[in-house]
Amino acid sequence: MKTEQQIWNTLLALLLVVVLAGCGGGNEVGAENMISGTNSKTWKAEKELSASGEKQEMTDAEEEETMQFYADGRFAMGGGGTLQTGTWAFDKAAQRLTLQFEDAEMTENFEVTRLTEDEMRLKTPDGAEMRLEAVE
Repeated sequence: MKTEQQIWNTLLALLLVVVLAGCGGGNEVGAENMISGTNSKTWKAEKELSASGEKQEMTDAEEEETMQFYADGRFAMGGGGTLQTGTWAFDKAAQRLTLQFEDAEMTENFEVTRLTEDEMRLKTPDGAEMRLEAVE
């Protein structure tokens, strides 16, 4: 079973994948349905950056993990035989993505710095960034 830090690192890695994919074009933040698509959408981490902007190495397990967002507000994150589920919410005005893991009292909050059909960049409160790309 993963520790909370490992879960956080994995989520950051997934988010970095999306962020890197869109490095070339500004910081647009699209609509909520870009996260989940019509029914569901799967994301995979492309890159993880430290708060100082340095690339962080991802483990093989982190590179294999995916995160699926469902239009009904649920999500599933897994890879390597693990699966974690919960609910998600997106506040476009605040550019904030909130994840509530099932059976966990605390939430994970990310600033969404870029959101397009193909990429999502998430920044943690400490300044680390995860870049995610949509899986076709």
